[in-house]
Amino acid sequence: MNLRHVALACSSEEKADKFYTDLLGLKKVEPKRLPPALSKAIFNIASEQIIINYVGDTVHFEIFINDRQSKSAAKFEHVCLDVDDLDGFLAKCRRLDVKIIQLPKADKLLTFIMDFDDNLFEIKNE
Repeated sequence: MNLRHVALACSSEEKADKFYTDLLGLKKVEPKRLPPALSKAIFNIASEQIIINYVGDTVHFEIFINDRQSKSAAKFEHVCLDVDDLDGFLAKCRRLDVKIIQLPKADKLLTFIMDFDDNLFEIKNE
């Protein structure tokens, strides 16, 4: 079994580009439109949805541009990414004003970042 893609929502194309292209270095694929009838049937949202794919060699994010997304107070959803150079990656996060969360756990330091729409990413370097 292989994971084909991860779908998340972002409030604007500009924020999505900054995070997925500028920070993660993924290639942006031309936006697609999901017709209202299909959006209603799948997601119970009766409006056209703009979807932008950001792809790399082994990763694919399908980003729904939706400025009406609700932000839940408690959520567990997150994506875990493995990076080669943790210090360099975190320095880039700081330059782009990406929120970094680091928490001690036993003898390790857990690292998470949030994109500009509060989607949570766990960052590993193993």
